[in-house]
Amino acid sequence: MGDKLGFKKHKRHAPPMEDPAHRVGHFKEFVGKTNEKFRQTQAARCMDCGVPFCHSACPLGNRIPDFNHAVFKGDYKKAYELLVSTNNFPEFTGRICPAPCEASCVLGINNDAVSIEFIEKSIIEKAYQEGWVQAQPISIKTGKKVAIIGSGPAGLAAADQLIDKGHDVVVYEKAKHPGGLLRYGIPDYKLEKKIIERRINIMKQKGVQFTCGVEVGKDLSIHQLHKDNDAVLLSGGAGVPRDLPIEGRTLKGVHFAMEYLGWNNRRVSVECEKETFDITGKRVVVIGGGDTGSDCIGTSHRLGASSVMQIELLAKPPSERSVDNPWPQWPMTLKTSSSHEEGGQREWALSTKRFLTEDGKHVSGVEVVKLRWEKDAEGQLRMTEVKGTEHTIECDYVFLAIGFTKPLYDGMLKDLGVQLNERGHVQSQDYMTNIQCVFVAGDMRMGQSLVVHAIAEGRKAARAIDRFLKGKVDQVQYMNQSVLAL
Repeated sequence: MGDKLGFKKHKRHAPPMEDPAHRVGHFKEFVGKTNEKFRQTQAARCMDCGVPFCHSACPLGNRIPDFNHAVFKGDYKKAYELLVSTNNFPEFTGRICPAPCEASCVLGINNDAVSIEFIEKSIIEKAYQEGWVQAQPISIKTGKKVAIIGSGPAGLAAADQLIDKGHDVVVYEKAKHPGGLLRYGIPDYKLEKKIIERRINIMKQKGVQFTCGVEVGKDLSIHQLHKDNDAVLLSGGAGVPRDLPIEGRTLKGVHFAMEYLGWNNRRVSVECEKETFDITGKRVVVIGGGDTGSDCIGTSHRLGASSVMQIELLAKPPSERSVDNPWPQWPMTLKTSSSHEEGGQREWALSTKRFLTEDGKHVSGVEVVKLRWEKDAEGQLRMTEVKGTEHTIECDYVFLAIGFTKPLYDGMLKDLGVQLNERGHVQSQDYMTNIQCVFVAGDMRMGQSLVVHAIAEGRKAARAIDRFLKGKVDQVQYMNQSVLAL
């Protein structure tokens, strides 16, 4: 606790941001720099709460009060060491994590939570600036080989942990470059790809090998990979998007959100050879109210859409916590993203009935109906359509941002014969599948989730692999580690 009255004296302030009218003209990050005094003041708001609920809310178990105190004292080197003891990639989580830690901040009971995510980003950027983030290759090697399939946050975290344990690690990625959805799903204005490259280069210096443009199960036999390695980690994500199989779904202009976001990220990185989406002057409808839908909004603004509307099945959330959503639960309240600040419309409690067309080929509108959400006798929310409220939203493009359901089974998983659970995710025990030496982590194991959860999954899977390869737990080595650390 840096300043015992800091949470009383100082209010939460966000770092400066470029004006929405200007930032929609480019895809670069738009959060401005802050000075030492600003960062110290925000860190000073962390109170001596006794029981830091932020610890339990963070899937990584980040030592938040400790690094806040170090920032307040101006000791960024210590803050950095504390941060990376539990988090492999704070430059990612400091930019794109929805910050469940802040939702459980004790100060948030009756005030604005501490700016934990901002402080985290400030620490890691200071560390890069000072040259503290350096590759430290391990001199003592185990001789064990691990193949990691998928280079999203789970695969990267596992690779980073395992290389530090002396194992040889090769990461296989079917895309042209590593990063998974970090690279091909998150828009550059939230996470510029040079940030990913910076970390990948450090991992390469540590000894991690990346083999990109290779799809395991298609270009490379999974059985051969299994035979040639001491352990294999499946971390390919939940690749099957949730669909909306209604009339008109096959019309041109109706796409999954990741088709759109992935294409644009490749376009910004000059990977695309041709234009696939012509958004300039077009009317865009985004179905889905989450972060992916918000990313479609921000991308459409930057590509010159004439109008953007986001529609959501659920009712409009309240501006403050409801009685049945107390702290420290995740607040089910109205959230306004930076993309929403840039313009567009938002509509709630709408069910999409069918996609319309005028020429029989291209989508021209979305037919929707209003919903009424009410609790039944058991307290469960039920929806009913409101008669007479059917109407059409005219559009040229529709992007489905309604989540992912499960990993793609045909191909690698089917060839391996791994068992799936009732939800279609890869089943495991202590991260090992039913196939000896084959492990699984991330969305492929637990379903669609947050980047911070994926990093935590990768770390825990790496710990299980390391234990398996060594044959026993090095108790002395693990005693001084965080509960979630390797």
